[in-house]
Amino acid sequence: MSKCALHLPRGRHLLVDFHGVAPGLLGDCDVIEALLRDAARAAGATPVGGEFHHFGPGLGVTGVLLLKESHISIHTWPEHGFAAVDVFMCGAAQPGQAVAVIEAALQPASVTRQEARRG
Repeated sequence: MSKCALHLPRGRHLLVDFHGVAPGLLGDCDVIEALLRDAARAAGATPVGGEFHHFGPGLGVTGVLLLKESHISIHTWPEHGFAAVDVFMCGAAQPGQAVAVIEAALQPASVTRQEARRG
């Protein structure tokens, strides 16, 4: 085995900020959970559980979808048109595909991405 093969990343961790999102897209737990489940499927990941919480009228949602391949989490601020998304996946799952599904649904004015290779 080559020296490089010993240090391949075990997973990819994407941190994505969505700015300029319509507030109506950011405050419904059921909609957010369905979106993360769709994103996981598009990435080839397998959901195994999740927890989502709404903070009250006009406020946001925090949630995490647990995956066999790791997780997707989201925190939303409808009052600021902002969502912070964390996608960490290992194996053959494609976290970029999950982000693409979320971006298409939220239609942000701008997106900031960071990636870390884990392991």
